[in-house]
Amino acid sequence: MTICRTIEEMRAQVRDWRQAGLRVGLVPTMGYLHEGHMSLVDLAAQRAERVVLSIYVNPTQFGPGEDLDKYPRDFARDEALCRQRGVQALFYPESRAMYAPSHSTWVVVEGLTETLCGRSRPGHFRGVSTVVTKLFNIVQPDVAVFGRKDAQQVLVIQRLVRDLDQPVEVVVAPIVREADGLAMSSRNTYLSADERRRAVCISQALQDAADGYAGGELDACRLRAGVTARIQAGGGRVDYVECVSRDTLQAVTRVDQPALLAVAAFFGKTRLIDNVYLG
Repeated sequence: MTICRTIEEMRAQVRDWRQAGLRVGLVPTMGYLHEGHMSLVDLAAQRAERVVLSIYVNPTQFGPGEDLDKYPRDFARDEALCRQRGVQALFYPESRAMYAPSHSTWVVVEGLTETLCGRSRPGHFRGVSTVVTKLFNIVQPDVAVFGRKDAQQVLVIQRLVRDLDQPVEVVVAPIVREADGLAMSSRNTYLSADERRRAVCISQALQDAADGYAGGELDACRLRAGVTARIQAGGGRVDYVECVSRDTLQAVTRVDQPALLAVAAFFGKTRLIDNVYLG
């Protein structure tokens, strides 16, 4: 496995692969890898002969008072996991390589970024769409794999690729969960033992809603209310519980079209997200 610290090194490696006629897959991450990330690597390897995993804690997607400084980092552990999983190149740039001191250019996807996490975290998706565009320009992958846990992010990136004619196939991977159902996340490490035990109510609440929908409940307000009540009963502080169109992320009152039931909730100081598809 090659470790590329600079943009020039990454581009040179990809250039060699291209000259050999090899397809390139990209898995963008912020590191502190877990099995969810590794499932993305597996999907990329099915679609490309060479897989690049990037580790970059992107400062522009963190707001004031968020966890940029304390975001978990363990490069040695991440490197070992990548080697075990067969990643061919690890892109691990410094911030000064990704953003010039006078950086002033941003990629903004309008219409999809003002709701859900975009409402709670102003500027977050501007940072996401900008850094993903930069990674696409640096690695020039044939395929890029993202996890469905970040469902809004996935839709934003799909729209970005469509609107900017990026020659990248975006693959969406299923949510990977712990044995008790909690969605895997690097931020789970923040949870105390008690918070970790109680946080499983998020996935349980979503499963209850999915079961209710399967049983004929189409009223979005009742579905949302049930999820909210279950999380609050578990000691969580709800940021949002929203039922939205899967295509537009606009709120729906009745689930008579493919919908996304999405949650963000705090356990202690840790903000967790999860979702389920309805329809």
